[in-house]
Amino acid sequence: AELGYNCLMLYTEDTYTVNNQPYFGHNRGRYSKEELRELDSYAKNKGIEMIPCIQTLAHLDAIFHWSAYSSVRDCGDILLCEDENTYKLIDDMFSSLADCFTSRTINIGMDEAHMLGRGRFFDKHGAQDRFDILLKHLCKVSEIAKKYGFNLLMWGDMFFRLITAGGGGYDGNEGNVPEKVKGMIPDNVNLIYWDYYSKSKENYDKRIKEHSAIKDEIWFAGGLWTWSGFAPHNTFSMATTKAAFDSCLEYGVKNCILTMWGDNGGECSKFSVLPSLFYAAELAKGNSDIEIIKKRFEDRFGVAFDDFMLLDLPLTPNGNENIINSDKYLLYNDCFMGLFDNTVREDYSDRFGKMAEKLESVKQNEYSYLFDTAAKLCRLLEKKVCLGLKTRKEYSDKDINKLRDIISEYDSVIALTEAFYETYEKQWMAENKPHGFDVQDIRLGGLMQRIKHCRLQLLRFVNGEIEVIEELEEDLLDIKKRPSGNSLEFNNWGYSVTANIL
Repeated sequence: AELGYNCLMLYTEDTYTVNNQPYFGHNRGRYSKEELRELDSYAKNKGIEMIPCIQTLAHLDAIFHWSAYSSVRDCGDILLCEDENTYKLIDDMFSSLADCFTSRTINIGMDEAHMLGRGRFFDKHGAQDRFDILLKHLCKVSEIAKKYGFNLLMWGDMFFRLITAGGGGYDGNEGNVPEKVKGMIPDNVNLIYWDYYSKSKENYDKRIKEHSAIKDEIWFAGGLWTWSGFAPHNTFSMATTKAAFDSCLEYGVKNCILTMWGDNGGECSKFSVLPSLFYAAELAKGNSDIEIIKKRFEDRFGVAFDDFMLLDLPLTPNGNENIINSDKYLLYNDCFMGLFDNTVREDYSDRFGKMAEKLESVKQNEYSYLFDTAAKLCRLLEKKVCLGLKTRKEYSDKDINKLRDIISEYDSVIALTEAFYETYEKQWMAENKPHGFDVQDIRLGGLMQRIKHCRLQLLRFVNGEIEVIEELEEDLLDIKKRPSGNSLEFNNWGYSVTANIL
């Protein structure tokens, strides 16, 4: 509110209490009605409209953990359209939210439903025009919302995906949505154009015009990258925000939001993108002078802007134009199987060490715990990043003495992993509900145990208890089948830790 923001969309897939739905959000840390009312009241007192942001079509994979929802599943994470049980569930959603929020605007999601109509819906109804499926479902959801006086927002991508060959991309066909579709969108529904990737104003110009051709007064959603590992991506976020806001200003888009997702574990602190949040607020006020922005940031938060930007970590956008999340995939990279060893360069250890020094030197401030966590992650990566390659080299050379020395490095990495875990656990519990940290326990605990087992196998080998370490007998292949193994963005823990099935 101090920075000038006047809206907060609270994104909840199944993490809120829904009337008549005891399994909805069970064991997921869902907000109680009392908590939502308290949040809504607090936000209102600060001049912030809190808008519920839910899902009424896809992105509901968590509810299908429970057999109670098997009857409303189309396929994957998608609800079964044209089913009375589905609409009873959505009615319960709206009735619950109406009790908790003073805003009468809801973001109903409906994005990225790639397999819409291709599962149980197909079994029940046969092949149907997928535009028709989407529009019928939207109209039904709109009718339910009107019972509770809600106006609706929805992500606009599905209108474009359904006219793209294969239905998978936001691009293609120049956004030529059929005229019949435009006329069928309910009057209480508006579209959000979302784009987190482009640094080209021309791209935003094009998409804003295409969305505006479907509905008037569209919203825009940009992205402050908190969803690709432990580190934020402020540099990239600010570049995309600048291009997007320039376009929104030119084309009269009045409502802009900035998303901070938590894909594949939600490891990154939302506070780590304070530079991007501050930068966007200054742009909205007409100030694009980065030196003035930096001074105002330090005056407000008591820490230098450039110091806060250190949280981006090396091998990420600092000095790089693209999103790279080596902080995550190199952390989980297996010491023997080395799925990402092809991306490692000789100077990476030094780079992580130097970054740790910089993070450790930042003066104490309100967010020092973020710098402590990041520094300990860098100290861990400083020792771990090249460990697999070193192990593989000395194993290949059958240098028993050097392999014995490497075993002590495994001891150091285990200790550093435990130190990072302790610090990260404190960060998580300071910012989040405990639900979800079970995922971190499984991942980081599994990492520690795997490193210990690799150490044990090395010890057995050097002691002559085993003749080979089979994982080290296999060649290294680039995970993306690239000719050169440069760094990349790879935000899938399951595919990072092993080629086997979890």
